[in-house]
Amino acid sequence: MAIADDLDRATDSQWDWVAEQTRTYLDSGGTESHESNGVYTLILATTGRKTGLPRRTCLIYGTAGDDLVVVASKAGADDDPAWFKNLQANPSVGVQVGTRRLTAQARVATPAERGTLWPLMAKIFPLYDEYAQKTDREIPIVLLTPQD
Repeated sequence: MAIADDLDRATDSQWDWVAEQTRTYLDSGGTESHESNGVYTLILATTGRKTGLPRRTCLIYGTAGDDLVVVASKAGADDDPAWFKNLQANPSVGVQVGTRRLTAQARVATPAERGTLWPLMAKIFPLYDEYAQKTDREIPIVLLTPQD
């Protein structure tokens, strides 16, 4: 079960540029790398479904009420990103959004929620529409509901 405290001890993304952005974000306490050209990112810590160890990555996010919204696009690859597979196995996650840390419960958006959330997220990051055209899978939208 990942919690906010796992953000500091989690293993970084395998993608070097994501790992570097994540470390800059965390090292600054959330004052750097949270926003770039009007696009906001958060750090997500999940529990590895195979190892049980905390893993972290940096993701673009939006909001829906009190929930944070992220997209499991993996740039339009045909398989889901590892972080998404991890939270499916254990939906308790740690999140840092700007300077705020919290524990959240993750869930996949319902079809009705997806209908409003996809356009919202594609407006934030238009490449999501291109990613959706590259793959036959329906790219999941995930809601992160704060627990604390």
